[in-house]
Amino acid sequence: MATRKTVWSGDVLRDLSDGNLDLQVLLEMQRGVKEDDRFEAMLAVEQGKVGWPEKILVPIGEHLYVVDKSGDKIVKCSCGHELGDYRQSWKNDAVVYVRDTEEALDEIYPGPRKCDVTWMHLREYYCPGCATLLEIEAVPPGYPIVFDFLPDLE
Repeated sequence: MATRKTVWSGDVLRDLSDGNLDLQVLLEMQRGVKEDDRFEAMLAVEQGKVGWPEKILVPIGEHLYVVDKSGDKIVKCSCGHELGDYRQSWKNDAVVYVRDTEEALDEIYPGPRKCDVTWMHLREYYCPGCATLLEIEAVPPGYPIVFDFLPDLE
């Protein structure tokens, strides 16, 4: 049986982007045939959520985008703070809090679930502009910054 292609409204796509989509609608969306212009439609939704004029090329996180700024491709937070060239890790320009003590890790993993600080540190990356938590890495002590994603924009 062929699944029909549904064209979803901007409100439904906005709810999807915000994580507020009804479960039944989400399941129907997942099971259906994806419309050809879904990526462009989602970019339009994301563009409508930010207050700056640069064109979003691709979202790379919940609050992070690669944008075109006068021909340069940079990473930008939803608040407008710029985090550098997209080919470099945006994490180098973020505020980093490293949970590398028993006390700091106890705030996240209390009791018997906590990890051993000699085996793992949690790195929290925050936007310097709005203090939004952008990402968390669980890594061995001394591990280099993880460069998660390099989009092919060509």
